[in-house]
This record gives sequence, structure tokens and C-alpha cells, in this order.
Amino acid sequence: MPDNASDHELETPADTPPRSGLSRRNFLVGVSAASVLAAAGWSQTPKAVAAPGGRSVTITVMGTSDIHANALNWDYYKDAAYSDSAGNTIGLARVSSVVNQIRADRGRGRTLLFDAGDTIQGSPLGFYYATVDPVDESGAMHPIAAQFNAIGYDAVALGNHEFNYGLDFLDNWISQLDAPALAANAVHAGTTEPAYRPYIVKKMHVPGYKPIRVGVLGLTNPGVVIWDKANVSGRLDVLDVVESAARWVPVMRSEGVDVVVVSVHAGDSGLSSYGSDIPVENASAMLAEQVPGIDAILFGHAHNDVPQRFVTNVATGEQVIMSEPGRWGQRVSVFDLTLTMERGRWQVAGAESYTVNTNTVQEDPALVQVVQAQHDAVVAYVNTPVATSTEELSAAESCWKDTAILDYIHHVQIDTVSQAIAGTPEASLPIISLAAPFNRAATFPAGEVTIKDVAGLYIYDNTLLGSVLTGAQIKDYLEYSAKYFLTVAPGAPVAPATWTNAAGTPDYNFDQFSGVTYDIDISQATGSRIANLAFEGVPVAADQRFVVAVNNYRQSGGGGFPHIAGAPVVYNAQVAIREAIVAFASATGVIDPADFHVVNWRLVRAGVPVF
Repeated sequence: MPDNASDHELETPADTPPRSGLSRRNFLVGVSAASVLAAAGWSQTPKAVAAPGGRSVTITVMGTSDIHANALNWDYYKDAAYSDSAGNTIGLARVSSVVNQIRADRGRGRTLLFDAGDTIQGSPLGFYYATVDPVDESGAMHPIAAQFNAIGYDAVALGNHEFNYGLDFLDNWISQLDAPALAANAVHAGTTEPAYRPYIVKKMHVPGYKPIRVGVLGLTNPGVVIWDKANVSGRLDVLDVVESAARWVPVMRSEGVDVVVVSVHAGDSGLSSYGSDIPVENASAMLAEQVPGIDAILFGHAHNDVPQRFVTNVATGEQVIMSEPGRWGQRVSVFDLTLTMERGRWQVAGAESYTVNTNTVQEDPALVQVVQAQHDAVVAYVNTPVATSTEELSAAESCWKDTAILDYIHHVQIDTVSQAIAGTPEASLPIISLAAPFNRAATFPAGEVTIKDVAGLYIYDNTLLGSVLTGAQIKDYLEYSAKYFLTVAPGAPVAPATWTNAAGTPDYNFDQFSGVTYDIDISQATGSRIANLAFEGVPVAADQRFVVAVNNYRQSGGGGFPHIAGAPVVYNAQVAIREAIVAFASATGVIDPADFHVVNWRLVRAGVPVF
């Protein structure tokens, strides 16, 4: 039988909605990595833990998460094979080779494969087949669906980025999957009725043993209602991860499952990037601690490599094993669960987990072939020239200096919003712009600038809005943004690369304004750093109103910035910012910093400029 053929039966609960009509496409996947996995630090023979007087069997659950539309080991921004300083590789073709080898070593009937979400967005490949040549309009197979089917996933939980392209696009993607898509806590708005399948039960047939029934519960991230408000408002609610699991795990147990696995798109920190109005964002460890009856948790969202973590459930005292497989297909989580037969039922008697580095294998050629034509189309697209730059522009210093390349984003955003609100009452207000340094490696080369250069600068699929903030609100907003920097004494050596990302604040949460001038005094305490805030040389009044060009993620509350989520929206045409930059560059033909670069903010210490 093909390697992706299953020795398992899928039991569909009668009371759960089959969201998608599944279309079947079969691919033969060959074993492409035999001996190299030993170098990854995992044993080819699972370590069984047998309880006295009972038969034991070990099953293996594999998991991925945060694939983010990475099909092959390819960096579309560099137009070259992916590489980083740690030697990582990416892509589902690498994942397939790991999965094939583990299935060969363990036996296909002893393994299951799940994903914890964020699969269809995050690379130019995902963007292209959602917006440039959308598969829901062309009728083509989505490349990630094709690869998931070829690998033979058993279930896929939905991540928050699955909702980025709208519910109709998501429904189309789900309909192409052979594996069920799960999200127990995504419910029809105003109800507790699941909009997607909450869980499935897989019956594993291991030769010589009584069938093993494994239930997998899928949970998505509550932040969906903030980050994709425009797509889900009035249609979906996303309920608390812990409360939803507490509802569904007993249902699964009542159906006689032997093992409960949760695939959840939530990190394990217990923290949120937003306020307390909606449930906790990174609740996977809370889930293990608070909900009895869970044996293992595959989690994602935080992009961390967590080979193994045990959390004690407070109600039962039992240890719950957890693992997170990093991002982009760089790792595969592997759980070895040893079961013993006790009073006619399988019980989990022992568990271990680890992550396998996909740089220990080569790409599965069958999985490369599945997406080769679509990959080639995207490579051709991203290499399309759009303009000529008069000089090289780099984002390398954008995290501590006002740079021309970020000003180009501001320039396009202000121009787009200005044209859109012309003739409206808000047209008389000053228009300013917000942007953050998404990618320090971004550059526009001197000479020909291509779509991949623009995509490397603006790596997210955000859309543009115009909202109204007052001067006082802008001051608050900038103070919040300035927490990105450590506090640095006036006489300390100038080492700006060591001053950023205070308290783990990511680069994408360092918002910079264009259109107003201000200083960030990093010698001062957080909350008291913004000085000399002015517009056209005049101090900004607390009640002065501005139209702010802002992306949808920020305007909907992403990052927890003050005031913006409740600000009046005066423009929202769902224009993708990356596409607006491409269109603007194509229309003008020339990118010349003399046309748009103005140094309007600077770092200071005790009022003295750092640079």
C-alpha cells in the first residue's frame, strides 16, 4: 500500500458538522530518508514503558504547526534555497521525508499525524494563490492542501492565519483537504454551535492488539476575533480554549476513546498580545493544567521549538505531555505514547516527546513534484520588475533610525488614504502614517526593484485603513511603542542593536509615525520617553485630530496598542498594503528617496541625539 495509506478508521461523531465536502486526491509518497534521522537525536525504536501484568503497545503521534505556506525549502525573498545562521531548513517536502521514515520505522498502523494550524498564509506562495491567482476562483488545488493530502495528515487544526483570506476562501481550502479540519471553539456568532468539526476519533489497528481509539480535539486562537475582525465579525465567535476543551474532552471520553490528544493553536506562556476583553491567547499550558482527561498536547502559534514539556493537571495530578514543533516545517514533534491494557481498556502508562530537525533529511521528491508547477509560477511572479531605485535602500537600521525604505511605506500609505478621503469631511485633517520594521534584511537594490523586494519589505498580508486619533492619543500610542527599547544611560556606548526588543517586544511592534516629528528619549523610563511631538513645527495639541494610515492588524487591536482599536474608521477599502506598494512603484516607475524620505523621529538620551 502507498506510504500515505492508513491502517486507521476515521469515526465521525454524529453531532458534529462536516464543514467540508472532502475531495480525494491520491499521491504516492516514497521513503526518502533512511538512516540520517539518527543524527537528529531520536531513537528508531520507541521506548516502551510496560505496567506490571498488562500488555503494552507504543503508538507514535507526529505533529507540525505554523507551516505558513512553506511547501519547499525555498526563500522567495532571496530567490534561493532557504538558509539561516542555525542551519535550519523549511517546507513540507522536508517534513514528508521525516514522516515517511518514522512511519517506516514504527509501522504505519502505529502512527498518526496532526497539524496545529497556520498553514495557508505567510509566504509568497500562500499570498499568490489567495490573492493573485486565487484557487477558490480558478478551481485549482491549493498547493498546501495538495501536499497535506500527499503526506497523509490525519487531522488539521485551524490557526488564526487560516482566517486571513476570508471564510469563503477557508471553506474552499477545507473542501480540498482529505483530513478533517478542526476548531471546536470557533462557533457560529452568538451561539455555542461549532462552525467546524470539534474533534475526530481515529481507530488504530495495530496487528496483534485490540484496536486503539485516539481522539483529537482541535482548538484555534481567540485572537481571530481581533486580528481578522473584518472577516469574522457577525459570523464567528471564538470561545475560550480552556472552557471549550472542558466541554469537549468529556464528550470524547464518554465515547470510549483510549487516548485524548489536543491540537491547539496557542502558545504556552499564558500571556496575550491583546487586552483582557477576550480569552487568553497563549493558553496551551493552562489547558493541560486545568482540563482533566488530556494525554498529550500538540501546540503552536509561538513559533518555538519545544521538544518536551510536562504540565501537572491540578484535578488529577497526572502529567500531560506537550510539544511545539517550531515553525515553517523546521521541526516535527514526535510523541511516543505507551499504552497498557487494564481491565479491558487501553491506558496511557508512559510518554515522551521530542522534535526532529528537518535539516537531517532531503526533500521528498514526490512532494516537490506535487507543487513544482505552482512554485515555478510564484518564482516568476516575484521576480517581476516594478520600478527602478536611484540608490540602494536598506532596512538594516530601521529599528533605531528613520530610514528611507520605511518612509516609502509611509509615502504609499499616506498617498492612498489621501486620495481615498478626498472630498470627505476628514480630507481637511492632517494625514499621517504608521509602520513597523518587519524585516531588518529587507533591501531595495540600486536599479531594478522586483515584487520580491517589495514582499521582503512588507512580509504580512495586511490591508490599509484610515482612522482618526487625537494628539493626546498619538502621544500615548508612541509611549507604548517606545517600550521596545531598553533604558540606556546617556554616557553608555552607542550599541543600538543591543537596545531593542526590550521585554521580548518584537520588531513588528515598534511602530513609527511619519508626518509628525518627535524624539524618543531612551534614557527615560518607559511611559515618559516621547518629547517634542510636533506637526509642521508646531507642538501637537492634545485635542488636535489626525487621520492615521494604519494596517488592519494594528487597527483591530493586534499588539495591544492604546486607542487605535476604538478609533473612528474613515477609510477601509480592503486594499492590501503590499499590493498598494507594488502598484505605486509600477505607476511612478522610479523610487527616489529625495521624493519621500524625511527624518521626522530620532533616538535621544537626555535630549542629546544618539546619532
